[in-house]
Amino acid sequence: MENSRIVIDGTALTCGQVVAAARGDVTIVMGPDGVERARAAWLAAREAAATRPVYGRTTGVGANRAVDVEWEDSDAHGLRLLRSHAAGAGPLVAPEIVRAMLTVRLNQIAAGGSGVEPGVLGALADVLNLGLLPPVPVYGAIGTGDLTALASTALCLLGERPWLAGPDAADDPDGAAPRGPGYRLGSADALAFISSNAATLGEAALAVADLRELLRASTVVAALSHFAVRGSEEPYAEAVQDACPHPGQREAAAAMRALLAFDRPAPVRIQDPYGYRAFPQVHGPALEAARYAEEVVTREINAAAENPLVDVAGRRVWHNGNFHTAYVGLALDSARAALFQTMALAAARLGTLAEPSFTGLYPFQGATEASSGIMILEYVAHSCLADVRRLATPAALGSAVLSRGVEEHAGFSTQSARATTDAVAAYRLGLGCELVAAARALRMQGRAPSGGPLRAATDLAAAVLDPRVEDRPLDADIAAAADLLPRLARLHP
Repeated sequence: MENSRIVIDGTALTCGQVVAAARGDVTIVMGPDGVERARAAWLAAREAAATRPVYGRTTGVGANRAVDVEWEDSDAHGLRLLRSHAAGAGPLVAPEIVRAMLTVRLNQIAAGGSGVEPGVLGALADVLNLGLLPPVPVYGAIGTGDLTALASTALCLLGERPWLAGPDAADDPDGAAPRGPGYRLGSADALAFISSNAATLGEAALAVADLRELLRASTVVAALSHFAVRGSEEPYAEAVQDACPHPGQREAAAAMRALLAFDRPAPVRIQDPYGYRAFPQVHGPALEAARYAEEVVTREINAAAENPLVDVAGRRVWHNGNFHTAYVGLALDSARAALFQTMALAAARLGTLAEPSFTGLYPFQGATEASSGIMILEYVAHSCLADVRRLATPAALGSAVLSRGVEEHAGFSTQSARATTDAVAAYRLGLGCELVAAARALRMQGRAPSGGPLRAATDLAAAVLDPRVEDRPLDADIAAAADLLPRLARLHP
């Protein structure tokens, strides 16, 4: 994408901007109001720590919260904390998730509740603009703070760990590790810097943005399938939706009416299978769940959810539980459950597209009566669906008692975000299978919508999908269809 600027001020970051910062060619710029809020919080934190115990600044952490840090040891205490907590395990997470984490933490500090010295804002912005990445392993967080990921980031800022070069970073001709901005994080700010769920929230922001895009694309694909099987539009009628007025259901039905408005052939069945007849009732909850999840994540990435929270106006600090991301984990759990339901309907529609009684073609849209045609697409789609079903298990059902019993609960929002990322990836491929089948059916029938966004969708599919109908590998078709889905989402009325 064309290089653009994202101004970070601690109050107005969107999931879409996190996506752009994580995946696009953008420049990160600090807003002056965010820098000033961070400076005021830093001064207030220093003032408070001089007069009372402040968790992580004048005390140990976890079960060591009652242990005071002696003044002569204060400079070493924070560094020991970072070294001890930078202990993640497993493979490294994707670079886009790391960039999303850095963007979210930058915005959180600019919100003015952490008390971290404001110079870190410029350093993190430089890291993003230089394309540098701290090494962040997959395992290490359970929804109560991404301590391992941010401790690793802090050690990179201090020069104790090398930065990794992201895909957009300039290559060093000597093969040396890329150089960072060289910021010196203060010892007193160590806990304040790492006490955040920025990695979990960054991944959640990417996942919900992708999910909402795919749900829009799914409506367009469902309309193509509906047109291919000459389905009835009665289930989408306004009178039907007014009789049971759930917002998401009404939204899904209105979109189907708009997509099908240019052609109104007489339906060939008095009632269609559930994949068409119950589409608004099943897709609607997914739309609502994804929208709510995005609202929750957006609220969190703009919150000063710090422990302890620096209250500049009150000139004090508050020890609290805002680090607990139960809202995020539960919202994502709900979104995945709803996603499974609507993806099951997509797989069911794919089944109708293999049936001669629905398409008027040979079985499986074969070139001959004995051809296999699109038979394998059902297997692929149900393989994807099985993963979405597995990943729909609520992460919030887990439990943990840690740090000598002091931290006796976890919401596992980190695992919920990761499951959502994986479920969305499976959904994209399964939906690609339906698109391949719908586009092929229309091509073999010699039919196309007469106009509107559904005709545009048909033309886009025709431009990227292989027109051959003889038996051949369909893996490239699935990949091309999956890649087309973001463009179809933009056709959603």
